[in-house]
Amino acid sequence: MTKLGIGVGVLATVCCLSVEAQTINVTTLDQAGAQIVLKAAKESAQQRHAPSAIAVVDPAGDLLAFQRLDGVRPASADLAIEKARTAARLQRPTAEIEDNINQGRTAFVTAGIAALRGGAPIRVNGKVVGAVGIAGLSKETDVDIAISAAAALNPSRKTPGHN
Repeated sequence: MTKLGIGVGVLATVCCLSVEAQTINVTTLDQAGAQIVLKAAKESAQQRHAPSAIAVVDPAGDLLAFQRLDGVRPASADLAIEKARTAARLQRPTAEIEDNINQGRTAFVTAGIAALRGGAPIRVNGKVVGAVGIAGLSKETDVDIAISAAAALNPSRKTPGHN
């Protein structure tokens, strides 16, 4: 009985000791940030005279903001959302995925993702906080709009290799 009492006492002591919580700080894309990215994408599309569907998602790929500009094909709405979702979840531009497939990495085809150019992760302080997806005129235009919109939350609004 004494051994049981000692065991219970030790267990109670261990359970009652202060344990420091382990937490991480996560920057998230809120609605205000999503609207800034959406506005930047819309302006970029209009400057290029490119009817586009624009989707902004959080890191999990859940839709935060969406706009379908006049003149865009109906299927572009779903494509923009899927491109954004893919870029967010894989934390890289969808152009990289399309390139991987074109270079023989065909496993991506069966992954249930949008392997089409036009999705770009949105990074703040190096961390992916969401993504933007563009579908409209052409794959090149979609990529350019997505890259410029994804940079909208960065103070310099510049991305390497793109004007």
